[in-house]
Amino acid sequence: MNEIIPLHTDTASQEPYKEGACKLHPQTMCPAFGALRVLARLEGAQPAMVTDTGCLYGLTFVSHFYAARKSIVAPELGTAELSSGMIQEAANAAIIEAASEPNVSVIPVISLCVAETAGLAEELLPTEIDGKPVVLVRVPAYAIHSHPEAKDLALAAVMRRFVDRTSPPEPNTLLLIGEVFPADPLMIDGVLRKMGGRVLATIPGRSVDELRMAGRASAVAALHPFYRDTVSLLRERGVGVVSGAPIGADGSAAWLRAVGTALDLDEDVVEQVAEEEEQTARDVLAHKPLQGSTILVSGYEGNEMLYARLLVEGGARVPYVSTSIGQSMLTAADEAWLRSHGTEAIVYRKAIEDDLAAMEHWAFDLVIGTTTLAAHAKERGIPAVYYTNMLSVRPLFLAGGMIASIAFAQDLMNRKPIYNRMLEFFQ
Repeated sequence: MNEIIPLHTDTASQEPYKEGACKLHPQTMCPAFGALRVLARLEGAQPAMVTDTGCLYGLTFVSHFYAARKSIVAPELGTAELSSGMIQEAANAAIIEAASEPNVSVIPVISLCVAETAGLAEELLPTEIDGKPVVLVRVPAYAIHSHPEAKDLALAAVMRRFVDRTSPPEPNTLLLIGEVFPADPLMIDGVLRKMGGRVLATIPGRSVDELRMAGRASAVAALHPFYRDTVSLLRERGVGVVSGAPIGADGSAAWLRAVGTALDLDEDVVEQVAEEEEQTARDVLAHKPLQGSTILVSGYEGNEMLYARLLVEGGARVPYVSTSIGQSMLTAADEAWLRSHGTEAIVYRKAIEDDLAAMEHWAFDLVIGTTTLAAHAKERGIPAVYYTNMLSVRPLFLAGGMIASIAFAQDLMNRKPIYNRMLEFFQ
């Protein structure tokens, strides 16, 4: 069920496009893809997936499509095997096979819908094979609503096994959480070093050693707002938490000040660096490069509100934002900021029907969304782009990320004449 957070209690007048919306179409890929994406990238991790053969085929296909470069060990579970009641034995056999693969240091066992409903018992799985830890990751699609949130569950599961609980925290260090563009942690680290701090690690990453280091950070910053279990785990270990992300002029300065406080850095130095970063951003925004445009932002990556904030600071009107993740304390600050800057509707657990109805309700100059939504927009002659493949491959944070994102949106809207010619051709 969608979670609509209205500005007023009168939802009918606040969001009239919502009335009677149908929610029958699939909204995203299997959430387990998110867990598989995180776990398959870990060096030394050999995933063993317990599911039926159909899900196995689809998930291994997309994992290789996204460059996992790693085979997935799995039992053959068709109708006959599932009805035989031997799923526990099949899972244990897959774990043994995974342990025999070369260069294996950890075996994540990914349990999907079929295994969960068939009653895969964690207590009957080995905790390790030949000294190699076995970690169960439960990600049935009926219980997890989006693949970003499955990333969080997978990361938290392996971290519970590997986080270093004994070493004292390393002073002035920040752990970043988020599957971000590679340049972003480098830019953040560069700014933090001016303040007297540094980035300890960025997770999810490619090394188990980074998971071990995570518990030694002075503070943690969840750059994406869906890593709830991971943040809770680190908070239990005594790691301080910095909420929000260094987004745009407003967000970057506030975030840097919060990091400075969390790391107990020199206040005067932190303030100077924060003001410099904010001024750089405001110099770019001075001419409101996106002034007069109306943009729709929709996706299933979980960081849609961050991009919407950049567009608003660039002068755009963003009346509607939708995302596949659920509402939480980690989304609260971005939601409040957007609503105070003119965003009328923020839809959690969104459906394609929500997005299509929004396109009928507002006139957009640019649509940033899923492939289905982008295709619909292009049919109407509206410049549109697939959120995941086009925005996730660009920097996002601090002034550098803001410049890249706003310039990209400008370029897309400049292509409006091409869309007009396309419509004329097909008409």
